[in-house]
Amino acid sequence: MNATSADPPKRRKGNLFIVSAPSGAGKTTLCRALLDHVDDIYYSVSHTTRQPRGRERDGVDYFFIPRQEFLRGIETGRWAEWAEVHDYFYGTARDILETELNRGRDVLLDIDVQGMAQLVRQYPESITIFIMPPSMSALRERMEARGTDTAAVIEKRLANAEAEIAARDRYRHIIVNDRLPEAIRTLIDLVDGYRRSNA
Repeated sequence: MNATSADPPKRRKGNLFIVSAPSGAGKTTLCRALLDHVDDIYYSVSHTTRQPRGRERDGVDYFFIPRQEFLRGIETGRWAEWAEVHDYFYGTARDILETELNRGRDVLLDIDVQGMAQLVRQYPESITIFIMPPSMSALRERMEARGTDTAAVIEKRLANAEAEIAARDRYRHIIVNDRLPEAIRTLIDLVDGYRRSNA
């Protein structure tokens, strides 16, 4: 068979990196540091029914949509994964995810434990990473320092955090965010390793 009749090389499918953590464990900070370091990785922006916090922007931090629109999306299969967390819905749009992965582009998802379980059933090769706080007391201090939640909300988030931490062994990798620079370097090295092996 000559070169002109040979099949074109098959394009590799992108890696799907899933990062989860309890609220306040530093997941957003770590993901942003990773995106600053890594070229050509798509950060999947989730849809949510909650209101923006602080300086969050629509289409950048989340797509903020009405509850009824989200519920319609559940009925029509719009979401690759979805969950109700702290009385709000969060979900990942299936069409965007499929488009990027099929282009061969790596995708980074910042989602909760429920969402991770749904996605791994559909994408068993997903690289799952759990971010651990150094302790529950440190997690409480971080939540209180943010100043965005009431005492009652913080208690609810801490209770949820305990359940999420109990699921950490379902992840391929665990990173303890005790010292932020070290945690960032560990995450970057981990992602770089998978990207090189799938190049």
